[in-house]
Amino acid sequence: MKIVVLAGGSGTRLFPMSRKKYPKQFLKIGDEKSLFQKNIERNLLAVNPEDLIIITNKDYQFHIKNQLSELFPSLFTIHNSQLTVHNSPFNLILEPVGRNTAPAIALAAKFVLEKLNASEDEVLFISPSDHIISPIEKFAEYMKKAERIAKEGYIVTFGVRPTKPETGFGYIEADTTNPLFNDSTNQPSNQSYKVKQFHEKPDLETAKEYLSKGNYYWNSGMFAFTVKTIFEELKKHAPEIYEKLENKKFEEVLENFESMPDISIDYAVMEKTDKAVVLPLDITWSDVGSWDAFYEIMEKDEKGNVKMGNVIDIDTRNSLILGNKRVVSTIGLEDLIIVETDDVLLIAKKGKGQKVREVVKKLKESKKFKHLTEFHTTVYRPWGSYTELEKGDRYKIKRITVKPGEALSLQFHYHRSEHWVVVKGTAKVILEDEKGELKEFFIHENESIYVPKTRKHRLINPGKVSLEIIEVQVGEYVEEDDIVRFDDRYCRKVEDEGG
Repeated sequence: MKIVVLAGGSGTRLFPMSRKKYPKQFLKIGDEKSLFQKNIERNLLAVNPEDLIIITNKDYQFHIKNQLSELFPSLFTIHNSQLTVHNSPFNLILEPVGRNTAPAIALAAKFVLEKLNASEDEVLFISPSDHIISPIEKFAEYMKKAERIAKEGYIVTFGVRPTKPETGFGYIEADTTNPLFNDSTNQPSNQSYKVKQFHEKPDLETAKEYLSKGNYYWNSGMFAFTVKTIFEELKKHAPEIYEKLENKKFEEVLENFESMPDISIDYAVMEKTDKAVVLPLDITWSDVGSWDAFYEIMEKDEKGNVKMGNVIDIDTRNSLILGNKRVVSTIGLEDLIIVETDDVLLIAKKGKGQKVREVVKKLKESKKFKHLTEFHTTVYRPWGSYTELEKGDRYKIKRITVKPGEALSLQFHYHRSEHWVVVKGTAKVILEDEKGELKEFFIHENESIYVPKTRKHRLINPGKVSLEIIEVQVGEYVEEDDIVRFDDRYCRKVEDEGG
């Protein structure tokens, strides 16, 4: 079995924690590990690292690298689209553009067949990277059971037994009158059923009706099938995708990926196929698809509150309060969602978490606030990160952190000069002089260097600890797109933003 980890989603429903350039699968909210990292650990209970295929977009590749290196802190490299940890490859596919789950799965299936030399009978388990599942050992048993069913030519979808009338999930209606598979225990949790129908997210009354009937399950978005089966079903139900794969090499499919339709696997195949089987899950599962869902899965205090950060609450009940740097004080509140970041404060009535997407939509339509949907005040780059501390009409102040051994690109700026003060570590600075020659300087803690406009420069961390500097930019234009790159070890394009 090969596991395909879908790690390219933008995750707008957990705004303001989640932003386009740092979506929810990479967040560490109240935990030392992100949802992506937990996904990898969970999947490694069922397969070896070389049987994992991670598919994401090019903007997230360095988040993937950084978070895998935290799990496996030995020598870590990216080479020929493979992330190598402990000499075992984690296969990485970089989508040139987002095209939803159906094209992503088709691309991954082509990769498995061609690059991993698998047969058409190889089972693929499709695993979204942003779910919470426990206990993970029991889930690994379900994965093995799904593998056996998939080998019979079925498409297995995992259905979660609903615990309440949830309106934020799609539902699977199962034909429970005729179990497809029984094992020796003959218990409901060990049975699989043919799918009668998939249903869109219902209103509350319909969700209550589904719950009362007992044969409706939450659609988890996880699937299992063989390469042969998914190709057959794509050919039958989504020929506009299959024709992009047929008689093509993987590189050709990737090159023409942008021409694929933007469609989910649910719409493209699952709602049309007659091979769909639902495997009910009797475990704890959440797609963390809203702040309401996050509240449900977190441990609560004696007043029903979930609190993180600097929070002081008085007579506050059944609320989610996520503080950041400031102290968040609440008095006499009930059933609220409060999420504070450096640049955004979200306050919502509990039960209205799905409407966060509407807030994001309005922000995207605003020229003044659109950037809030893209970036945090802390922005992650392949070499480290930077945090915007203050910005004025003709200046910007940043804290820049460069990881050991990493380097920013060789670059210059047309509209701003920069002043760097080292506060931790040692900086190696390459700076062009008046004659156009590149000179090398070492700047230590409490020392500084001035970088004039239109002078080529590069910041490098040659040491064993993280390098931290305070950068003061001054000029008529201090936005991130004022950058001309001449050399970049991370193969970023000249027009890409950032250092």
